[in-house]
Amino acid sequence: MILRDAWRSRALDPKPIDSLQRFVREVHIKAPPTVVFRFHESPKALEKLIPPWENMRVAESAGSLQVGTLVVLKGRVGPVPVRWVARHTEYDPPHLFVDRQESGPFAAWVHCHQFLSDGQGGTILRDEVNYAVPLGILGQWLGDWFVRRKLEVMFAYRHEVTKRLVELGGNSVRPDARALLSKGVT
Repeated sequence: MILRDAWRSRALDPKPIDSLQRFVREVHIKAPPTVVFRFHESPKALEKLIPPWENMRVAESAGSLQVGTLVVLKGRVGPVPVRWVARHTEYDPPHLFVDRQESGPFAAWVHCHQFLSDGQGGTILRDEVNYAVPLGILGQWLGDWFVRRKLEVMFAYRHEVTKRLVELGGNSVRPDARALLSKGVT
């Protein structure tokens, strides 16, 4: 009962960012920030960026990254069913967008997607995730290594897919790139 109440109320009392764990990953993409940002705005981008080995799917999406829009993911983490709700809280095309977990598997989750010009016509795509695992210090002690490893693998996949599709398609995602995505790029 106490754990359930804590789980439900955690979105009402968000943790300050400086008290969270931080994960950062960057990739260089040979396309300008406007093109890389546009890829992320495309309606099916999130579906394509979920690794095929993850038991997760997009259940609801407004099809927009604008402030206030929601994304709901459903799936399982092992035998446990998960419903993950995130709200977009910042939107500054083509520079960044931010989503914050309202409910889901983490005690806290803030994901900033940055699109930085490399000064030569390309983009540094930078994902910064500030998060807290559930169950406080016990969760950190038992699960943070596991979460960090999952984030490493997931963002390696997401960055590879983004890089390959954007660089393949130039200003838009080409049909042959869409075929690659539907088969699961690895």
